[in-house]
Amino acid sequence: MEDTKMEDSSNQREMSHEEMPETHSKGGLITMPFIIANESFEKVASYGLVPNMILYLIKDYHMGVAKGTNILFFWQAATNFTPILGAFVADSYLGRFLTIGLGSICSLLGMILLWLTAMVPQSKPPPCDLMTQTCSSPTSAQMTLLFFSFVLISLGAGGVRPCSLAFGADQLDRRDNPKNVRVLESFFGWYYASAAISVLIALTGIVYIQYHFGYRVGFGVPAILMLLSALVFFLASPFYLKQQASKSLLTGFVQVIIVAYKNRNLTFPLPNSTASYHHKRDSNVVAPTDKLRFLNKACIIKNPEQDIALDGSAANPWSLCTVEQVEELKALIKVLPLWSTGIIMSINLSQNSFPVLQASSMDRDLTKKFQIPAGSYGMFNIISLALWVIFYDRAILPMASKIKGKPVRIGVKLRMGIGLFLTCIAMVVSAIVENARRKEAIRSGFQNNPTAVVKMSAMWLVPQFCLNGFAEAFTAIGQTEFFYSELPKSMSSIAAALFGLGLAVANVLASVVVSIIDDITSKGGKESWVSSNINKGRIDNYYWVLAILSFINLFYYFLCAWAYGPTGRQATKVKSMAGR
Repeated sequence: MEDTKMEDSSNQREMSHEEMPETHSKGGLITMPFIIANESFEKVASYGLVPNMILYLIKDYHMGVAKGTNILFFWQAATNFTPILGAFVADSYLGRFLTIGLGSICSLLGMILLWLTAMVPQSKPPPCDLMTQTCSSPTSAQMTLLFFSFVLISLGAGGVRPCSLAFGADQLDRRDNPKNVRVLESFFGWYYASAAISVLIALTGIVYIQYHFGYRVGFGVPAILMLLSALVFFLASPFYLKQQASKSLLTGFVQVIIVAYKNRNLTFPLPNSTASYHHKRDSNVVAPTDKLRFLNKACIIKNPEQDIALDGSAANPWSLCTVEQVEELKALIKVLPLWSTGIIMSINLSQNSFPVLQASSMDRDLTKKFQIPAGSYGMFNIISLALWVIFYDRAILPMASKIKGKPVRIGVKLRMGIGLFLTCIAMVVSAIVENARRKEAIRSGFQNNPTAVVKMSAMWLVPQFCLNGFAEAFTAIGQTEFFYSELPKSMSSIAAALFGLGLAVANVLASVVVSIIDDITSKGGKESWVSSNINKGRIDNYYWVLAILSFINLFYYFLCAWAYGPTGRQATKVKSMAGR
């Protein structure tokens, strides 16, 4: 086929004749080990810093539980928000290859700075005076150094995480291949499985090193791994298929909104009229859809001689947009309600500090010689996620397809709903387990001693982690696949970053929830539910609040899923059946 245009149902990608050989000679499976290794090392390094960070802030920076938890929530929020910025930069300016490379370097610098806070005594407050029981607060310079390391690590994650998934999909995505959908679905699943294994290594290996060898070694190892991450990625540069950024999506969205408002008084062209709409040359999308019709006024041609330049482009893009720009914004707006349903689940997944404090006060001995570090119990979340992905891809789908005699897959909306239900149950289990732990602590006379270990196995925390792992496997993978398939190809990095954006919003809201509960429950001199003394506090009630919010969110999801209607593939099937 001599035409250099690859057509997609939701987007048109134009390629020059010079780019065609590169498309066929580069990319493919050979690039997967390098791309996955890059993000795997990045995840091992960055995720390995999170679990014990609350203990580092409490012991070395002399912070209270509420303040330290809120700092970590905001750090996680920044880490999950920067990917959406990285996605816009990649799709609009730098391309995914350069964005991943710069992100890897930023993350490396941040980890080196964090390692220096452990290595240089002057970078943090002196130890507490055991005689007077007084502790010095960190200085502004010390806090600035700590926060700057967090910022660099967050910026690094913003470059790597949204682009790595889309960059890998670029190497494999062949829209003219009839098996393309199954290839991408399998790739997404295995990508998340490898990411899950990386986080598992972080929650076991890195946390174990910090627990047994201290933070000097525990922060140094992630820095070394991040160095390997950057080297591995750049090593395979000649083999990558590198899509060049073609336009500023963010600017395009703003242009559509502004032009639609400026043209709000224009009348719509007659039905089936295409001459009045501005579109790209040789584009099959010559007229906008009827949904969100008010945005269509952004691409109405008022005066062809004044509005259209000689090359067919808009003479002033702030006065006339293309049909493609309008449809891209519509696609993003359309998925936002379903995207918002994942925020509450993300709040539940971001509960890292309280489980660590719970595990610290429980019996963590597996044998007489081996004890699981308190920060490593999050590994059960990752184990359950990875096992489900492997079981689903290699056992459930093949078995169901063999029984029915045709390919079988569970729809993305059903998978997202199952995940949201499972996270509701996870919060209920969390509340019940914490209530039992607190009662045992009080019964043992440890109400005023939060560091005492109760006679209750920390393995009771495992079910809640497993349930959240299954929830993430259903909803996170389902949402990512949903965004990638429903949004235009030009927005691939944004599609990959939307779930991370939900995590960012969730981290901020989680901090707000903790602060509100702390303020309300501590009034009148009462002990806060999120007290530094977890035996006096009521973390179980905090979990019940999250459980109630999760059940409300589940009904909100049902409403949004119904309002969205069929997904792109379902709509295509309905149209093809109707045309028979």
